[in-house]
Amino acid sequence: MSIINPAIGGVLIGLAAVLMMFAIGRICGISGILGGATKNLLMDRLEGASDHTWRWLFLLGLIIGPLITHQLLSVDKPSAIDASWALVIVSGLLVGVGTKLGSGCISGHGVCGMARLSVRSVAATITFMLSGIITVYLVRHVF
Repeated sequence: MSIINPAIGGVLIGLAAVLMMFAIGRICGISGILGGATKNLLMDRLEGASDHTWRWLFLLGLIIGPLITHQLLSVDKPSAIDASWALVIVSGLLVGVGTKLGSGCISGHGVCGMARLSVRSVAATITFMLSGIITVYLVRHVF
C-alpha cells in the first residue's frame, strides 16, 4: 500500500484546518460544526441568524468532496462494512456520546487542538486513540 494518498490527505486536512482558522476564525472540529448546524435550528432561523450557512456548506463538502474525488481521480471506493444497521446506529450514538463527554472530536482535538499545543487536546487524542486500539483488539481477537 502506498503512503502517498494518505500523506496527501493528511496535508489537505491540515491545510483546510489552517485556512478555516484564518478565514473565519473557527476550529475545524466536525462535531462542533455539526452540533452548531443543528442546535436551535428553528429558533435561529426565526431570529435571522446566519451562522448555519457556512456549517451546512462545510458538511455538504464532506459528502461531496469524496464523491468528486472518486469520479475524477478514479480512486477506489472504500469497501462495504460487514455490520448490521443496528450496530452501525449504536456505534454512531456511542461516538456522539464520546464527543460530548470529551468536549470535541478527533478533528477538533487531534488536528486543531494538538496543533495549538493544547494539553487538553493531547489528553483527549491519546484517550480517543487508546479507546480505538483497545476496541479493535477486543472485537477482532477476544469476542
